[in-house]
Amino acid sequence: MKTIVVIDGKGGGVGSALISRLKAENVPARVLALGTNALATSAMLRAGADDGATGENAIVRCCQRADVVAGPIGIVLAGAMLGEVTDAMAAAAAQCESRVLIPNAKSGTYVCGVQELTLTQYIELAARQVARLVQGAGSPLA
Repeated sequence: MKTIVVIDGKGGGVGSALISRLKAENVPARVLALGTNALATSAMLRAGADDGATGENAIVRCCQRADVVAGPIGIVLAGAMLGEVTDAMAAAAAQCESRVLIPNAKSGTYVCGVQELTLTQYIELAARQVARLVQGAGSPLA
């Protein structure tokens, strides 16, 4: 079974919404909630994640085994989320073979060419892309 790692920080709202959407779509994978803090992990577990862990070591270790890493764009930016994302966390998330990142203007990082959508619309798109990757379509290596 494939493993989807969802990483979030602060209150875990983006990660929770993404996990809820993945579970509603019955994506055939194990979903791990990895929070940069306990509050984020707890929120994602309540959203239906299969398991969860908190902190730098958990994120680094689980990203090494993940088939897909997903979350807000800040998970690949050291110092993002008010400083919660460490260099090691960002590197681990960025090094996963398949990443699905949700843009967010609050991060202060703008991706040119990306449409301005609501967070809900971005989460819907992210859930669909994660499902395609888990099912073997949509990957640059597939």
